[in-house]
Amino acid sequence: MKKVITRIWHGRTKATDADIYLKYVEDTGIAEYKNIKGNLSAEIWRKTDGDVCHFWTVTKWDSYDSIKLFAGKDYEKARYFEQDANFLLEFEEYVQHMEAFVY
Repeated sequence: MKKVITRIWHGRTKATDADIYLKYVEDTGIAEYKNIKGNLSAEIWRKTDGDVCHFWTVTKWDSYDSIKLFAGKDYEKARYFEQDANFLLEFEEYVQHMEAFVY
């Protein structure tokens, strides 16, 4: 068994912006996650619900110290990128962190 820290961020866009936003997240958040020591994986989950599309970024890390390399000292707060304001319907303040046990 290996314990890792899972970080989950959630955001919503208009469904019509879903593909453009997916590419944007790949080019910003995912690209940055993959370049930080201690990041074990990154996934984007997406679900369209009527005219809204939900996005979750789900990342796995080896420690909270590694997460801080991405998110900063206040690592429980969501970190946004410059163009997020062009797509997101609101800005959730916090992310979730959970212990994951990999077998």
